[in-house]
Amino acid sequence: MNYVFDTATSPSVAIHGSDDRFAVRRIFCVGRNYAAHAREMGHDPDREVPFYFTKPNDAVVDSGASIPYPSKTNNFHFEAELVVAIGKKCEDVKIEDALQHVYGYAVGNDLTRRDLQSAAKSKGRPWDVGKAFDHSAPCAEIHPINQVLDIENSRIWLTVNGDIKQDSNINKLIWSVSEVITNLSTLFTLMPGDLIYTGTPEGVGPIVKGDVIRVGIDGLTELETKIV
Repeated sequence: MNYVFDTATSPSVAIHGSDDRFAVRRIFCVGRNYAAHAREMGHDPDREVPFYFTKPNDAVVDSGASIPYPSKTNNFHFEAELVVAIGKKCEDVKIEDALQHVYGYAVGNDLTRRDLQSAAKSKGRPWDVGKAFDHSAPCAEIHPINQVLDIENSRIWLTVNGDIKQDSNINKLIWSVSEVITNLSTLFTLMPGDLIYTGTPEGVGPIVKGDVIRVGIDGLTELETKIV
Protein backbone atom coordinates (compact mmCIF):
# COMPACT_ATOMS: atom_id res chain seq x y z
CA MET A 1 0.00 0.00 0.00
CA ASN A 2 1.19 3.50 -0.83
CA TYR A 3 0.28 6.62 1.11
CA VAL A 4 -0.17 10.13 -0.24
CA PHE A 5 2.30 11.38 2.38
CA ASP A 6 5.19 9.65 4.15
CA THR A 7 3.90 8.04 7.33
CA ALA A 8 5.11 9.81 10.46
CA THR A 9 7.18 8.13 13.14
CA SER A 10 5.05 7.41 16.19
CA PRO A 11 5.58 9.88 19.05
CA SER A 12 7.17 8.12 22.00
CA VAL A 13 8.40 8.47 25.58
CA ALA A 14 11.64 7.16 27.07
CA ILE A 15 11.55 4.17 29.42
CA HIS A 16 13.65 4.19 32.58
CA GLY A 17 16.56 1.72 32.45
CA SER A 18 15.95 0.74 28.83
CA ASP A 19 16.87 1.81 25.31
CA ASP A 20 13.32 0.94 24.24
CA ARG A 21 10.68 3.63 23.96
CA PHE A 22 6.95 3.70 24.72
CA ALA A 23 4.99 4.49 21.54
CA VAL A 24 2.21 6.94 22.43
CA ARG A 25 -1.23 6.15 21.03
CA ARG A 26 -3.56 8.65 22.72
CA ILE A 27 -3.37 11.14 25.58
CA PHE A 28 -6.29 11.44 28.01
CA CYS A 29 -6.34 14.10 30.74
CA VAL A 30 -8.52 14.23 33.86
CA GLY A 31 -10.04 17.60 34.67
CA ARG A 32 -10.14 19.04 38.19
CA ASN A 33 -8.97 15.93 40.06
CA TYR A 34 -7.55 17.72 43.14
CA ALA A 35 -10.04 19.54 45.37
CA ALA A 36 -7.79 22.52 46.13
CA HIS A 37 -7.06 23.07 42.44
CA ALA A 38 -10.78 22.87 41.63
CA ARG A 39 -11.38 25.62 44.20
CA GLU A 40 -8.63 27.86 42.83
CA MET A 41 -10.27 27.53 39.40
CA GLY A 42 -13.57 28.69 40.92
CA HIS A 43 -15.33 25.32 41.29
CA ASP A 44 -16.71 23.45 44.30
CA PRO A 45 -15.38 19.87 44.17
CA ASP A 46 -18.06 17.34 45.08
CA ARG A 47 -16.65 14.13 43.63
CA GLU A 48 -18.83 14.34 40.55
CA VAL A 49 -18.20 11.77 37.84
CA PRO A 50 -14.73 12.53 36.42
CA PHE A 51 -14.51 14.31 33.09
CA TYR A 52 -11.79 14.23 30.47
CA PHE A 53 -10.17 16.10 27.63
CA THR A 54 -7.54 14.90 25.18
CA LYS A 55 -4.32 16.00 23.58
CA PRO A 56 -2.83 14.72 20.30
CA ASN A 57 -0.11 12.12 20.74
CA ASP A 58 2.45 14.35 19.03
CA ALA A 59 2.01 16.94 21.82
CA VAL A 60 4.32 14.77 23.94
CA VAL A 61 7.80 16.22 24.60
CA ASP A 62 10.80 14.57 26.25
CA SER A 63 12.41 15.90 29.41
CA GLY A 64 15.20 18.37 28.73
CA ALA A 65 13.51 19.87 25.70
CA SER A 66 13.10 23.56 25.00
CA ILE A 67 9.48 24.45 24.27
CA PRO A 68 8.48 27.54 22.31
CA TYR A 69 6.09 29.94 24.01
CA PRO A 70 2.82 29.14 22.21
CA SER A 71 0.94 31.50 19.92
CA LYS A 72 -2.25 33.43 20.72
CA THR A 73 -1.82 33.45 24.50
CA ASN A 74 -0.74 35.91 27.16
CA ASN A 75 -1.34 33.54 30.06
CA PHE A 76 0.63 30.30 29.61
CA HIS A 77 0.39 27.95 32.64
CA PHE A 78 2.15 24.90 34.09
CA GLU A 79 0.30 21.95 35.67
CA ALA A 80 2.30 19.18 37.40
CA GLU A 81 0.75 15.74 36.90
CA LEU A 82 1.21 12.02 37.49
CA VAL A 83 1.07 10.22 34.15
CA VAL A 84 -0.20 6.63 33.89
CA ALA A 85 0.99 4.57 30.91
CA ILE A 86 -1.37 1.83 29.80
CA GLY A 87 0.25 -1.44 28.76
CA LYS A 88 -2.66 -3.84 28.31
CA LYS A 89 -6.06 -3.61 26.59
CA CYS A 90 -8.59 -2.34 29.10
CA GLU A 91 -12.36 -2.26 28.58
CA ASP A 92 -14.99 -1.88 31.31
CA VAL A 93 -12.47 -3.09 33.89
CA LYS A 94 -13.27 -3.73 37.55
CA ILE A 95 -11.56 -1.42 40.03
CA GLU A 96 -9.69 -4.29 41.71
CA ASP A 97 -8.20 -5.25 38.33
CA ALA A 98 -7.41 -1.75 37.04
CA LEU A 99 -3.72 -1.63 37.95
CA GLN A 100 -3.08 -4.89 36.06
CA HIS A 101 -3.42 -2.81 32.89
CA VAL A 102 -0.76 -0.24 33.86
CA TYR A 103 2.64 -0.42 32.19
CA GLY A 104 4.18 2.27 34.35
CA TYR A 105 4.20 5.82 35.68
CA ALA A 106 5.87 9.09 34.71
CA VAL A 107 6.01 12.76 35.61
CA GLY A 108 4.10 15.07 33.28
CA ASN A 109 3.22 18.73 32.76
CA ASP A 110 -0.17 19.62 31.28
CA LEU A 111 0.78 22.93 29.67
CA THR A 112 -2.22 25.21 29.21
CA ARG A 113 -3.10 28.41 27.36
CA ARG A 114 -5.21 29.53 30.32
CA ASP A 115 -6.73 32.60 28.70
CA LEU A 116 -7.92 30.58 25.70
CA GLN A 117 -9.24 27.83 27.97
CA SER A 118 -11.11 30.37 30.10
CA ALA A 119 -12.64 32.00 27.04
CA ALA A 120 -13.82 28.60 25.79
CA LYS A 121 -15.29 27.75 29.20
CA SER A 122 -17.23 31.00 29.34
CA LYS A 123 -18.91 30.19 26.02
CA GLY A 124 -19.48 26.50 26.76
CA ARG A 125 -17.03 25.48 24.03
CA PRO A 126 -14.45 22.65 23.96
CA TRP A 127 -11.04 23.26 25.52
CA ASP A 128 -8.93 22.13 22.56
CA VAL A 129 -7.28 25.48 21.79
CA GLY A 130 -6.35 25.90 25.45
CA LYS A 131 -5.10 22.36 26.04
CA ALA A 132 -4.35 20.43 22.84
CA PHE A 133 -1.72 22.61 21.15
CA ASP A 134 1.78 21.70 19.97
CA HIS A 135 4.33 20.69 22.67
CA SER A 136 1.64 20.79 25.39
CA ALA A 137 2.36 17.40 27.00
CA PRO A 138 5.95 17.19 28.35
CA CYS A 139 6.59 13.77 29.88
CA ALA A 140 9.62 12.36 31.68
CA GLU A 141 10.74 8.76 31.20
CA ILE A 142 8.29 6.05 32.22
CA HIS A 143 9.14 3.80 35.15
CA PRO A 144 7.67 0.31 34.70
CA ILE A 145 5.17 -0.45 37.44
CA ASN A 146 7.39 -3.11 39.05
CA GLN A 147 9.97 -0.38 39.74
CA VAL A 148 7.51 1.90 41.56
CA LEU A 149 6.57 1.68 45.24
CA ASP A 150 3.44 3.28 46.73
CA ILE A 151 2.94 5.84 43.97
CA GLU A 152 -0.40 6.97 45.42
CA ASN A 153 1.29 8.31 48.56
CA SER A 154 4.07 10.17 46.79
CA ARG A 155 4.87 13.86 46.94
CA ILE A 156 4.29 15.83 43.72
CA TRP A 157 5.95 19.21 43.25
CA LEU A 158 6.88 21.80 40.63
CA THR A 159 9.42 24.63 40.56
CA VAL A 160 9.89 27.56 38.22
CA ASN A 161 13.49 28.81 38.16
CA GLY A 162 14.07 26.97 41.46
CA ASP A 163 11.06 28.45 43.29
CA ILE A 164 8.42 26.01 44.55
CA LYS A 165 5.02 26.68 42.95
CA GLN A 166 3.16 23.40 43.52
CA ASP A 167 3.71 21.00 46.43
CA SER A 168 1.17 18.30 47.22
CA ASN A 169 0.68 14.52 47.38
CA ILE A 170 -0.82 12.01 44.97
CA ASN A 171 -3.05 10.78 47.82
CA LYS A 172 -5.06 14.00 47.43
CA LEU A 173 -6.46 12.89 44.09
CA ILE A 174 -10.26 13.05 44.19
CA TRP A 175 -10.37 10.02 41.90
CA SER A 176 -7.51 7.54 42.43
CA VAL A 177 -5.52 5.98 39.60
CA SER A 178 -7.59 2.78 39.81
CA GLU A 179 -10.85 4.72 39.82
CA VAL A 180 -9.82 6.84 36.83
CA ILE A 181 -8.85 3.77 34.81
CA THR A 182 -12.07 2.00 35.74
CA ASN A 183 -14.25 4.96 34.75
CA LEU A 184 -12.32 5.83 31.60
CA SER A 185 -12.47 2.20 30.44
CA THR A 186 -16.28 2.43 30.38
CA LEU A 187 -16.04 5.29 27.87
CA PHE A 188 -13.12 4.13 25.71
CA THR A 189 -11.28 0.88 25.09
CA LEU A 190 -7.89 1.74 26.55
CA MET A 191 -5.01 0.24 24.61
CA PRO A 192 -1.23 -0.17 25.02
CA GLY A 193 0.36 3.19 24.30
CA ASP A 194 -2.36 5.31 25.89
CA LEU A 195 -1.27 7.90 28.48
CA ILE A 196 -3.48 9.31 31.22
CA TYR A 197 -2.56 12.66 32.79
CA THR A 198 -4.34 12.35 36.14
CA GLY A 199 -4.84 15.99 37.15
CA THR A 200 -2.90 18.75 38.87
CA PRO A 201 -2.82 20.04 42.46
CA GLU A 202 -3.28 23.66 43.48
CA GLY A 203 -0.70 26.34 42.72
CA VAL A 204 -0.89 26.52 38.93
CA GLY A 205 0.43 29.72 37.46
CA PRO A 206 2.00 31.54 34.52
CA ILE A 207 5.35 30.97 32.83
CA VAL A 208 7.25 33.15 30.37
CA LYS A 209 10.15 32.86 27.95
CA GLY A 210 13.36 31.92 29.72
CA ASP A 211 11.67 30.02 32.56
CA VAL A 212 12.92 26.57 33.52
CA ILE A 213 10.24 24.28 34.95
CA ARG A 214 11.06 21.16 36.95
CA VAL A 215 8.42 18.67 38.01
CA GLY A 216 9.00 15.80 40.44
CA ILE A 217 7.17 12.87 42.00
CA ASP A 218 8.85 10.71 44.65
CA GLY A 219 10.45 7.66 43.08
CA LEU A 220 10.17 8.86 39.47
CA THR A 221 12.58 10.66 37.14
CA GLU A 222 12.13 14.43 37.21
CA LEU A 223 10.87 16.37 34.22
CA GLU A 224 12.61 19.54 33.08
CA THR A 225 11.56 21.93 30.33
CA LYS A 226 12.65 25.39 29.27
CA ILE A 227 10.38 27.96 27.64
CA VAL A 228 12.00 29.77 24.71
